[in-house]
Amino acid sequence: MNKDILLKIANDAIACKFDESFKIDKEQLIKEYPFLDEPAACFVTLNLNGELRGCIGSLEAYDMLIDDLISNAYNAAFLDPRFLELSEEEFAKIDLEISILTPAIKLEYKDKADLKSKIKVGLHGVVLMDEEERSTFLPQVWEQYQNFEEFFEKLIIKGNFDKDCLDKNINVLVYEVIKVK
Repeated sequence: MNKDILLKIANDAIACKFDESFKIDKEQLIKEYPFLDEPAACFVTLNLNGELRGCIGSLEAYDMLIDDLISNAYNAAFLDPRFLELSEEEFAKIDLEISILTPAIKLEYKDKADLKSKIKVGLHGVVLMDEEERSTFLPQVWEQYQNFEEFFEKLIIKGNFDKDCLDKNINVLVYEVIKVK
């Protein structure tokens, strides 16, 4: 997997907004880099001055990697509901990070202590999910919340779940990522 081409595609997907004559030649890219034509899910994270500036992604592989990457890069820059659209001035200063996800695996657990024993801090991305809601943190979020309790507390708040949802055996899925910076 060529990390430089992934970063270039994500960058170019955002650059297209500022220069409409700019096009991404998907056919040529797939010819040169066949892995781009394989199904994959990814997240694109934008950081500005060390702070989150946008993050959008897919938890499941619905598209080929190239399509998911282009869509998520554009959406992270211009459609993340937490932020205003990225300006051209900000674009010149952002740091891009791409996370390509492994398929998520459902964890079976008896209680919070059992779940804690199965979570690999720093390695697992986590999805909490019930019939109506879903929230996730990429493995990189462990850098902010370095223990199980704080990580899950923030993830529960993010998904607007009941505080005791882990005691009620909410669905917990884990995945890993290939991180590209």
